[in-house]
Amino acid sequence: MTLDIGTILPTSTPDPARPILGDVRAAARLAEEVGLDSVWSTDHLLASAPILESTGVVATAAAVTDRIRVGYGVLLLALRPTAWAAKQVATLQYLSGDRILLGIGTGNPAHGDIGWRAAGQSFADRGRRTDEALAILPDLIAGRPATLPDGTEATLSPGATVPPILVAGDAPAALRRAATYADGWIAMNPSPDELPSTTTRLADLAAERNRPTPAVTVVAALPSDLSEATDRTAAYVAAGAERVIIAPHSDDWRATYEFAAKVKSAL
Repeated sequence: MTLDIGTILPTSTPDPARPILGDVRAAARLAEEVGLDSVWSTDHLLASAPILESTGVVATAAAVTDRIRVGYGVLLLALRPTAWAAKQVATLQYLSGDRILLGIGTGNPAHGDIGWRAAGQSFADRGRRTDEALAILPDLIAGRPATLPDGTEATLSPGATVPPILVAGDAPAALRRAATYADGWIAMNPSPDELPSTTTRLADLAAERNRPTPAVTVVAALPSDLSEATDRTAAYVAAGAERVIIAPHSDDWRATYEFAAKVKSAL
């Protein structure tokens, strides 16, 4: 069974007394050493817990590894000027040797709107702005001429290989967004039994737009028992997943990474 197994870098914690869970450099190196395929950084400006800035995290993880893919899981694109985000992604692609995975989302309402207000952006308007940004993001990253929402013509240089774009979320708007703009879709801890109906809907939406069906990535909170975790992961594969990102079981990220490697070996 061929499956991409990833995990999440230790960039956030629910404990304000502990700014991060661990050393991002050591975590990225360990993930590569144990044979995982991807590591991912969460993203926000102000969230319900302390959190590191994602582009710095992605750059650091890429700098200390050679093989593993490094992803935004996920970038809140509407929180930033689109051209600036594209410039950062293009630079990361250039420096990492095309190892970036670009997850895109609109944010978890549980965090509230304070981060958006702090960035001078509208929380209520984030969906529309994400769509506008996704429409021009590939051209901006690739160094092709693009027209920004305000009419500005921009061509970024140097261009870079456009990384796989994955849109996260289970809401109808997120599925439409993935079908319209993305190479992949990220599902947040779905039931393996329910996943096929959602992927069928996603395929239908993509077909309506004459686009390929986005590849499916699942962020999974797996059982702590290895056999049960392996069975759950295999069920995701049977339901159409091509990548499973294993969420941490606890504050011990090292144990999570080693557990994820065992799941991968057992498949």
